[in-house]
Amino acid sequence: MTSLPYKLLFVCLGNICRSPSAENIMNHLIQQRGLQKQIICDSAGTSSYHIGSPPDRRMSAAAAQRGILLKGQARQFEPHDFEAFDLILAMDQDNRNNMLRLDREQRYASKVKLMCEFCRTHSDREVPDPYYGGEAGFNYVIDLLTDACEGLLDSVLQEIQFAKK
Repeated sequence: MTSLPYKLLFVCLGNICRSPSAENIMNHLIQQRGLQKQIICDSAGTSSYHIGSPPDRRMSAAAAQRGILLKGQARQFEPHDFEAFDLILAMDQDNRNNMLRLDREQRYASKVKLMCEFCRTHSDREVPDPYYGGEAGFNYVIDLLTDACEGLLDSVLQEIQFAKK
């Protein structure tokens, strides 16, 4: 049985580009539909490189062009996150593998999905890390994550509706 609020965790490597973007895009979509009490979001990184840092300024600029404010502070994924969240969304296979190494008893693999599994128009299998690239990469990631978040939101809403029956 799915309990409310439904909790989503978005995870990338450093938690300053992709995962905070996904978190804030999803929160934007949730607010547009008035679902703040039903779904809550957080983000984390598999590394400790940027703990406490705000989202990358280049990522923030790309999101701002679409009316989305990136908020938050980087934190590292912890084993207790497996229990705390209903669905954990890795930006790429390396992120997923790094999280699942912490799942020693292999109890949580079914709740760790790749973000691009929810894309509707993009065919990417992973969200590319734009950190070492130029502006176009950041813009692409925002578009890709918007596509994935829209599909994810519809999937979560279906799951919530199914659980109510």
